Amino acid sequence: MGKKKNIVLENLLVTGYAAEGKSLAKHEGKVIFIERAIPGDTVTVMLTKNKKDWAEGHVLSFQEYAKERIKPFCSHFGVCGGCQWQMLPYEKQLEYKQDQVWQSLKRIGKMELPPIMPILGAAHTTAYRNKLEYTFSNRRYLLREELQDRQISAIQDAAGFHARGVFDKIVDVDICFLQEEPTNLIRKEVKRWGIENKVSFYDIVRHEGFLRNMQVRICRTGELMLNIVLGYFDGDLVNRLLTHLVEKFPAITTLLYTINAKVNDSLNGLDPVVFHGKGYVVEKLERFSFKIGPKSFFQTHTAQAERLYQTTRDFAGLSGKETVYDLYCGTGSIGIFLSDQAKRVIGVELIPEAIADAKENAALNEVSQADFFSGDVTELCNNAFFETHGRPDVIITDPPRAGMTGKLVSKLLEIAAEKIVYVSCNPATQARDLQLLSEKYAVGAIQPVDMFPHTHHIENVTGLFLKH
Repeated sequence: MGKKKNIVLENLLVTGYAAEGKSLAKHEGKVIFIERAIPGDTVTVMLTKNKKDWAEGHVLSFQEYAKERIKPFCSHFGVCGGCQWQMLPYEKQLEYKQDQVWQSLKRIGKMELPPIMPILGAAHTTAYRNKLEYTFSNRRYLLREELQDRQISAIQDAAGFHARGVFDKIVDVDICFLQEEPTNLIRKEVKRWGIENKVSFYDIVRHEGFLRNMQVRICRTGELMLNIVLGYFDGDLVNRLLTHLVEKFPAITTLLYTINAKVNDSLNGLDPVVFHGKGYVVEKLERFSFKIGPKSFFQTHTAQAERLYQTTRDFAGLSGKETVYDLYCGTGSIGIFLSDQAKRVIGVELIPEAIADAKENAALNEVSQADFFSGDVTELCNNAFFETHGRPDVIITDPPRAGMTGKLVSKLLEIAAEKIVYVSCNPATQARDLQLLSEKYAVGAIQPVDMFPHTHHIENVTGLFLKH
């Protein structure tokens, strides 16, 4: 296979899964990574990248489908980027995720490992998300068959999700199965109201328009928070739209609006305004309550978050005498969840707003033995800090997808706590960090948890103990 463009490989048998949901096949000793195929499919692939010992490509056609393929339950599957694996039975998804964790830890971690525990699958694989964000746009994503029809224009109002790999067009969603009702009913009503009242939908290219995004958060406590994000302020329109929603959907316990005139969609630096209700919702994990505002971070799958935290607590193996440091603590949920069994909990997080939330959550649960600090762990945790707050017996670390910084890994090796529980949403960066920590730590337990059915995302909890 030379370097020339448009190389097409025919009749490739897909044999396995790689990370990030790509599947793989072999051709003349070279590994080919393929999008949107599953093991057992026979496909014709056009290469998009071609290196010496690997290549990437996309499917041009299927010669044969894998026996285990099932019909996706969502009409938008494959167009919207929300789910990647609806064509796989859930048991198979779990099998591949378990294998992905094991392969990452073995291949990248290159250390001695205990047997991996069976992955904790979700009891409900639809309507499991507690938070969804929809986008309003005046540019609708057209399906392939619609592109042939000159009568159909892409310039039309839509409400839904970004089309996969397309920044400026929105899939007009009929029913999304990721969150329970009234999520679809509310989105459709805002769209209908906007069109009926001739209100502009946001134009992402020109950065103008009134209706921009909306976030729906539904809690197991029955509370529902809706935050409508608007491109500019118009008092009359805001009042009419929000009054209409409160009257039509009594399920909404808190309704806010946020004016976002920025180029990007993030709510950083913006102030949501409470229109109705208390301005936040309360969610429960076991007996603990967590106050969640429109900008708070909270694990997206409540039931599985509970199992993730239970695993973390089990791996910490607390007796009531330990000082626990919860790094990347966010709004304090893990630290508070295991506070019953610890003498002291110290949470550290870079984002000051998250620390404010964590302190409120500790007060809400009457957890007096927890303290939360905003700052960089590597700078904060010096000898003076330890003298005041105690050295950690157990460290819990829950970093973002990029994993821990090299500086933090060095700091953990220097602190040398008896136990580290590493909660990860990216087994590859976790494996890299475990390799660095193996200078002083051994892996005692591995527990994958599936937080996001029908996607290739996977969480993994690893328990480490200090080698003596």
